[in-house]
Amino acid sequence: MLDVLRRIIQEVNGARSLEAALATMVRRIRKAMRTDVCSIYLFDAERERLVLMDTLGLHSEAVGQVTMGLGEGLVGLVGQREEPLNLEDAPSHPYFRYFAETGEERFSSFLGVPIIHQRRMLGVLVVQQQAMRRFDEGDEAFLITMAAQLAGVLAHAMATGTLTRPAQADGQAMFSGVAASPGMASGELVVLMPPADLNSVPDLIPTDIEAEITRLNEAIANVRKEIGVAAARLVKRISAQEVALFDAYQQMLGDAALGQEVEKRIREGQWAPGALADVVKRHVQYLERVDDNYLRERAADIRDLGRRVLAHLQEDSPRTPDTFPEKTILIGDELSAASLGEVPRDKLVGLVSVRGSSTSHVAILARAMGIPTVLGMVDLPLPRLNGARAILDGHRGRLFVRPDAEREHHYETLIAEEKALSEVLEHEQDRPSETPDGHHQPLMVNTGLAVEAVASLKSRVSGVGLYRTEVPFMMNERFPSEQEQTRLYHDQLESFAPLPVVMRTLDIGGDKDLPYFPIDEANPFLGWRGIRVTLDHPEVLMVQLRAMLRASVGLDNLCILLPMISSIEEVETALKLIDRAQRELAEEGVQLARPQVGVMIEVPGTLYQLDALAARVDFFSVGSNDLTQYLLAVDRNNPRVASLYDACHPAVLGALSYLATESRRLQVPTSVCGELAGDPAGALLLMGMGFEALSMNAPSLSRVRAAIRRVPLTDARKLLDETLALPTTAAVRAHLRQRMGEWKLTHLLPPDD
Repeated sequence: MLDVLRRIIQEVNGARSLEAALATMVRRIRKAMRTDVCSIYLFDAERERLVLMDTLGLHSEAVGQVTMGLGEGLVGLVGQREEPLNLEDAPSHPYFRYFAETGEERFSSFLGVPIIHQRRMLGVLVVQQQAMRRFDEGDEAFLITMAAQLAGVLAHAMATGTLTRPAQADGQAMFSGVAASPGMASGELVVLMPPADLNSVPDLIPTDIEAEITRLNEAIANVRKEIGVAAARLVKRISAQEVALFDAYQQMLGDAALGQEVEKRIREGQWAPGALADVVKRHVQYLERVDDNYLRERAADIRDLGRRVLAHLQEDSPRTPDTFPEKTILIGDELSAASLGEVPRDKLVGLVSVRGSSTSHVAILARAMGIPTVLGMVDLPLPRLNGARAILDGHRGRLFVRPDAEREHHYETLIAEEKALSEVLEHEQDRPSETPDGHHQPLMVNTGLAVEAVASLKSRVSGVGLYRTEVPFMMNERFPSEQEQTRLYHDQLESFAPLPVVMRTLDIGGDKDLPYFPIDEANPFLGWRGIRVTLDHPEVLMVQLRAMLRASVGLDNLCILLPMISSIEEVETALKLIDRAQRELAEEGVQLARPQVGVMIEVPGTLYQLDALAARVDFFSVGSNDLTQYLLAVDRNNPRVASLYDACHPAVLGALSYLATESRRLQVPTSVCGELAGDPAGALLLMGMGFEALSMNAPSLSRVRAAIRRVPLTDARKLLDETLALPTTAAVRAHLRQRMGEWKLTHLLPPDD
């Protein structure tokens, strides 16, 4: 049965359209379960009705015509209760309703299961049989499994717009991902092609068909030559049977096989890479479905050949164009920092990626540059998006492709308002961050980029609350030397002197690894990251500590921050290494006092070790992003659960309030450097809690400053008391928006949905 399931899933996932997927599903399920009827009903949310979308066994003319509300008939009952219904004698059930158009009066047995995707009921999958019998547990389990698989297909169809508008290739579609950098943008999508990925080749109309065919033939010839060289190299080391595989490869590449089919597709109006991808994927899908094991194994051979040919085609196909639209939204399977540099900064308005997370290098750079960014957008049909008009909402993690006039007008208005607000707030940037009742709330900036990008902020901030030292490491192709690090750190310290600069030791792991030091783990956020990595590699940490200390000579504004601390032993070991680095420099004639050392409070366990930590370090810095993630057990970079991640969750706010109170008792200066500090409403709550400083990305400074300058500390404390009494995240967010409205500050918040 598992093999049958796998084949059906492969066939459904390979279907060219939703209609084809549904037809495949009903045909294959009916055959596999040996039933008389298989039908699929989909839920129309606008009409709140289930619609018969495909069937095999009922009258075909009923498709699209038979509908029912939730709770109406047996199918409606399954949809309403969102649980399976297995009946031996369906007509005797009190909810049974007869639909004459279907001709279902002949069938007694009924098994219906809901199709659910991420808590949303999308439809109902039904099998029926003339004989009176109760479907067994195996049948029920099989159908539930198929419904779960169909749910993913339907969710993708809804995201791409093919579910409600199957005939409109240019209809509006909405995709969701992880909001990685706030802001909104409208523009034209430019697809960045990954090397040799058959699933991500965009559709393009060739300007010169003969030239495309020539490119194809040259690429195939190059691959044939490579295979011939490989075979000759191995002929004496492998068996005759294995040598025959190379002959099979050559036959597949022959003019009468792969090349001829691809050429035909080019003449039909597709460029060479797209034509190759279409043909290879069609062959692979077919071979993976056949019953013969030998032929199924050939699917991998075809896929490999396709990638080899595509790699040669891409050698003279630039991954990005020579010219870009005035408003470019760069989109790709996985964007890197180098990708950002390929687009002129004045034309880049947004970033979208299938992979990546809010803590990845590209996300850090995007936030620092103020570019709206959404990552982890898993449902993107990349090949069909190149050149399409789009709106990117970096606040909510949404991309609208080919938006209708009403939505485009709505977002253009919001974008204009956001730009106007930024210009107004810019005039306040050199004013003190002080409340109307005289409380000074220090604001600091998070950095990690080149000094030129942030040095202009010196007059507007109280220092650098977080310098991410891993950013220069990520930009390199090897571990930077002590001399290179010393220059980088000295430039940063000197640019902000005499203001303090908090330098975090190398914080890799999680989803931040280095190209020359990859970390591959099943559960990276609970694994080898932060201080755990550098304590295991003291040779790396010692070089960094020596560079930091050497860079601070004569400036005395260095503060060292230890990330991902979860035990006192880690702190003590790190402090010994700092003292050792200080002694080594002293032996070299470099005399300096030990700088202030702090720990990041981001692992929930540290909340119960504050007394012991306070006895060993000089300050605390709250990483509210990770603290939220760990307190709520939510991977904020997973699109499936990202909506559950919210720093305004009552448990998170309660933990932060407790931490602020305890820090005052212990007389340990404590700042917050997560995204909550850069949210105007969140900043008011943190100020009310009593945190000494708030550190944020540069683009957030103006809004937070504006909120602080307009709300007295007494009101912020009252807001905190009101908020801590609320039981749900939704209630907290609604209350914050209401109070910001009363203070006429809603313009500082992201617009309402």
